[in-house]
Amino acid sequence: MRAISANQIRLVLFVIWLTLFILLNADPLLMLAEYGMFSLLGILGAIFANSTGAGGGVIFVPFFSQLGFTNETIVATSFAIQCFGMTAGAISWYVFRRNEKRDDQEWSELGRVLLYTVPASVLGIVLVQVSQIQSPNSLHATFGGFSVFLALAIFASIPMLRNASFVSQLTRLDLVALPLVALIGGAITAWLSVGVGELVAIYLIFRRFNVSFAIACAVILSAFSVWGGVQYHLFETQAIYWPVLAFAGLGAVIGGSIARYLVLWFSVTKLKIFFAFWVLILGVASIPL
Repeated sequence: MRAISANQIRLVLFVIWLTLFILLNADPLLMLAEYGMFSLLGILGAIFANSTGAGGGVIFVPFFSQLGFTNETIVATSFAIQCFGMTAGAISWYVFRRNEKRDDQEWSELGRVLLYTVPASVLGIVLVQVSQIQSPNSLHATFGGFSVFLALAIFASIPMLRNASFVSQLTRLDLVALPLVALIGGAITAWLSVGVGELVAIYLIFRRFNVSFAIACAVILSAFSVWGGVQYHLFETQAIYWPVLAFAGLGAVIGGSIARYLVLWFSVTKLKIFFAFWVLILGVASIPL
């Protein structure tokens, strides 16, 4: 059986978006005027998400919060947007792996990393959603604290980017640690719509795996995770803000498709320093005083 191509998957994403736009479209010009700006937000969020391994919620959550969305709507809409952006990014990274890194030993463990993290991540998300376990603090406090932690972890990982030699094989420790990290990350993702990709990427970088490989693992893992988690918001909370999703989702597909090229074009170190500062500022600003 012939494998589904990347362009066919992108076409499916576009058809889903077009269907959504048609269903919501009472007045095209009015809708474009009111929500067109969210396309830029989707592009920005997806570029950050897919070029660093961090979820797009790092951008979406504080922005939607400033617009006065409810916590439920913030998380639900962020999940839905990332279904477009992270999927587009995952396709881009997978094609890069298949076409350019097929025989690269540093990328040989991609399948096993996903095998040990995707089920654990989805399980963590679903357990929190079904049991309705609340985060220890408010959305803003939890997001702010996690963002500060994420920024500090990124800063701490930067010296390792200079490492010329990388680990290429998972150890028994990794096979135990990765599902645990993904399970915890999945629970955090259920609360914030971000978490699992960041934690797994940081873990792999600290373990001295290739940085681009770590980012690719995080992006593909996040794509599976948000699709697993968005079902709850589609059928249970029904809190997705559909007009915002219609435009931000389109932007996220564009951003997710081009993000990989930024990683491979720009200095990874500079990209991570810039991103860490950005996340640190957002985190500090989100913590209630």
